[in-house]
Amino acid sequence: MGLFSKLGQSTDLVEGMADRLGIDYGELIAKDPEAEGRKFRLAVMNCNHCSNQSGCAELQAVTQKLSETPGYCRNSDMLSHMRKG
Repeated sequence: MGLFSKLGQSTDLVEGMADRLGIDYGELIAKDPEAEGRKFRLAVMNCNHCSNQSGCAELQAVTQKLSETPGYCRNSDMLSHMRKG
């Protein structure tokens, strides 16, 4: 998989995980584009280095809502913090 394809997949997975956790990235970025944009970029890069993207994609394909991230998620702490506000 090429770099841009992998980054695109990582972006989709980060957005999907956030959505399933009830986090609205669009709203957060609208409030503070610079800071939240950096956080989003970091989350995508973390996801890009994950060795279980296929498992995450499979989880998201069958799950519409999550109460927490799976244990393997490299963005677990950040997403948990974002949920708490």
